[in-house]
Amino acid sequence: MNNPQNRGESCPFGGQEAQGGCENARFAVLPIPYDGTSTWQKGADKGPQAILAASAHMELYDIETDSEPWRFGIVTLPAVTAGPDPESMLAAVRDAARVEITAGRTVVGLGGEHSVSLGLIQACAEAHPGLSVLQMDAHSDTRASYAGSPLNHACVMARVGEICDFVQVGIRSMDVEEKGAVPEGRTFFAHDRDREGRWIGDVVDRLAAPVYVTIDLDVLDPAEMPSTGTPEPGGLSYREVVKLLRTLSRRRRIVGFDVVELMPTATNRAPDFLAARLVYQLMAYIGRHGRGE
Repeated sequence: MNNPQNRGESCPFGGQEAQGGCENARFAVLPIPYDGTSTWQKGADKGPQAILAASAHMELYDIETDSEPWRFGIVTLPAVTAGPDPESMLAAVRDAARVEITAGRTVVGLGGEHSVSLGLIQACAEAHPGLSVLQMDAHSDTRASYAGSPLNHACVMARVGEICDFVQVGIRSMDVEEKGAVPEGRTFFAHDRDREGRWIGDVVDRLAAPVYVTIDLDVLDPAEMPSTGTPEPGGLSYREVVKLLRTLSRRRRIVGFDVVELMPTATNRAPDFLAARLVYQLMAYIGRHGRGE
């Protein structure tokens, strides 16, 4: 088993063994420990460090792709620091992401609450014209404003929709006012997915390359992912999530992604490991399947 020396506060993704030099790294992992607009349970700001710590215990060989994704090059960046207001946070995230994108690396955001995704998507949209976004989430997050702010985590996809097209997967909770805001023909509700998995091809067909992927961990069923601020029953399984990501990576060019909304607990570390493994699995798909069609 991977057994890095550094498992403390500055633990890099995958442990020390998995780190490559900044000059040749394919992936830039950007921790964003922000939880300024959450309105129920707090703790998503602890998510990035929990993912990094758990990642040090992963096996670095991926059986499915017969690859060692760390060999594509991974560098873990310093955590984004900003003021408590979402405007400051988004500006800091955009600036950090722009540097890595300019250097040709795929930015991997570790949240933090879902509002952090907006800064990453803004930076990717600047660099990749025609960007589309795949949102994997239990919640629609398309409110125009919430708790007095248009940058609340419940509004992130409303803001993304002002930048580019997006497709939603796993949705099973939204306010009645959001019914008119969800993208017609581009919202795949959790209860509508078929057992045969035909919905996966339909999702990918509606995404134009290049693609950015934002994964709110509450897209997963709470039986597998209980450590989120607002868990919703009836979610996707881990295998469904990775099957979609595998298909997407084969058919579209993925230029960035994030995993957000982990709210770690001291009594159950399995969700932390799941989140870390999900990040590594998507790295494996991107590295193994190349640039897509």
